[in-house]
Amino acid sequence: MELQEQVKEIKTRFRLAMNGVVSRSMREKGLVYKMNFGVEIPRLKMIASDIGKNHDLAQALWKEEIRECKILATMIQPIDSFCPEIADIWVYNIQTIEIAEQACMNLFQYLPYASEKAFQWLASEEEYSQVCGFLLLTRLFMKGIELNERAENEYVDQLVMALSQDGTRVQHAALISAKKYVSYDIARRGKKILDDIISFKYSDSLNRKAIYTEIKEEIEDFM
Repeated sequence: MELQEQVKEIKTRFRLAMNGVVSRSMREKGLVYKMNFGVEIPRLKMIASDIGKNHDLAQALWKEEIRECKILATMIQPIDSFCPEIADIWVYNIQTIEIAEQACMNLFQYLPYASEKAFQWLASEEEYSQVCGFLLLTRLFMKGIELNERAENEYVDQLVMALSQDGTRVQHAALISAKKYVSYDIARRGKKILDDIISFKYSDSLNRKAIYTEIKEEIEDFM
């Protein structure tokens, strides 16, 4: 079957499984897509299982401005043919938190160069590159990755800057990352993070005060 015919067939499956209620709920929550069939993730996983890993098809699906196509692409893209340059292109085209989360969970965390890319994306000026950087590190922390002293200092520096961006997607992703990071070494990592954001405790920003309290409570819950 030709590539475009495969894409067309997959879109037909999406239409047959479309859920208007889910799609409308996403729009109300700010997840806006050019096209969104509202197909649930479990159904997309079933479709991905039927298809198997397929580089060319994943690349074609990613180019579609359709929620389900992009998520499915992250599920069927083989690791060994996903080079760093393609990873950068994909991240540059991410426009929603959901796609960032799915890409990090289904694909990015398994890349042999995942840690390197995470730090590159953190240093980017692009919003969703930073978001992906923090979400990817969150996944790597969950897998037990250890940072050397230099990497940890770089991470904390980027973290403090991101947590200072009140009300942004980057701040939200950074907070998720920080909570997961400290949970694997409460005594040392927790103290380091709190020491570096101590100014948040006395800030005029209610948002930053809340972040300090949330991380502190996260630490206390594990002690």
